[in-house]
Amino acid sequence: MPSSLSRRNVLLAGAAAGSALALSAAPAHAHRRPRRPFGRYGSPSRRLTSTTLYVHPRGEGDFTGLQAAVDAATGTGRTLVIAPGVYRETVSVPADRTGMTWIGASDDPRDVVVVYDNAAGTPKPGGGTYGTSGSATTTLRPDGFTARRITFANDWLRADHPGVSGTQAVAVKVMGDRSAFFDCRFLGHQDTLYADSASLDTVARQYFTRCYAEGDVDFVFGRATAVFEDCDFRTLVRPDLTSAPFGFVFAPSTAVTNPHGFLVTGSRVSSEAPDGYYKLARPWVPSSDPTARPMLTVRDTRLGSGVDAVAPYTNMASGYPWQDQRFAEYRNTGPGAVVTVPANRPQLTPAQAAAHTRQVWLGDWRPRA
Repeated sequence: MPSSLSRRNVLLAGAAAGSALALSAAPAHAHRRPRRPFGRYGSPSRRLTSTTLYVHPRGEGDFTGLQAAVDAATGTGRTLVIAPGVYRETVSVPADRTGMTWIGASDDPRDVVVVYDNAAGTPKPGGGTYGTSGSATTTLRPDGFTARRITFANDWLRADHPGVSGTQAVAVKVMGDRSAFFDCRFLGHQDTLYADSASLDTVARQYFTRCYAEGDVDFVFGRATAVFEDCDFRTLVRPDLTSAPFGFVFAPSTAVTNPHGFLVTGSRVSSEAPDGYYKLARPWVPSSDPTARPMLTVRDTRLGSGVDAVAPYTNMASGYPWQDQRFAEYRNTGPGAVVTVPANRPQLTPAQAAAHTRQVWLGDWRPRA
């Protein structure tokens, strides 16, 4: 089993390794062609549109960093084309950048990496600690945000900070309505992907397709109305633990008034950990919303052997048992989906499943592929 300690090196080598492979595979006459760091997406001298900005880590774009580009991209409908590279910075996108799009200029999301290493317990320069939300490498507040072929990561490691108790380390926090992610990766350990909303009474619809997320504890969590379609979820080893459970894949915190929480459809859950060492989900009822009634539907999805098939759900707090929440499954396959204790695996009927679809979850919004 790979050690989690190696992940930082693998992550940071991604862009360089991709470039090396591309060079070694290039034909002998390739050096005669001009370099195109932004691929088919133009350049600062030949912009796709007047609202397009280019980011390149070594100065061949308008900006070398993402936050600087975001700060300059005022107004609505702006596009950032991001050249291959590792962007080690925290990025915060204000709510007024509505309709913003980030495009990874490579066809491989491993080539464009946004990464930092704050955790909830990391001391802040002005005192105190960052907390879970503050630990996010990337925070996305605007409605209508779209990302394509980008890796969002937080490479903070427990082993590097044995005295820190706040081990939540968010790769990306998404808060806006109509937020879409195509062919993206989300890498971290605890609380990797925070699918949230701007407030308790705000519904934020989010769509993830052909994406990859990995982690250990509650690594896909939040109160958004989120659809994960044709996605891969990977549970990691825990060198600091010797017994199950190592962690939990999903931790929704859906508001009681919201009829739609997390929907996972046509996806796959795999594991590096021993068989049965992961729970599929546990409900998160945060102190800020004690009336939350978490909702998760997993359907038409392959659950690997890492999922505890006998008891795939557990409680986060004793006062909020998972049986009182809105957890359900439908037509799942794989060793982690075998129903051995029916009471532990609530199943939808075909009639009920007809209302648990992307179209119902997203309503009048149709993300454009």
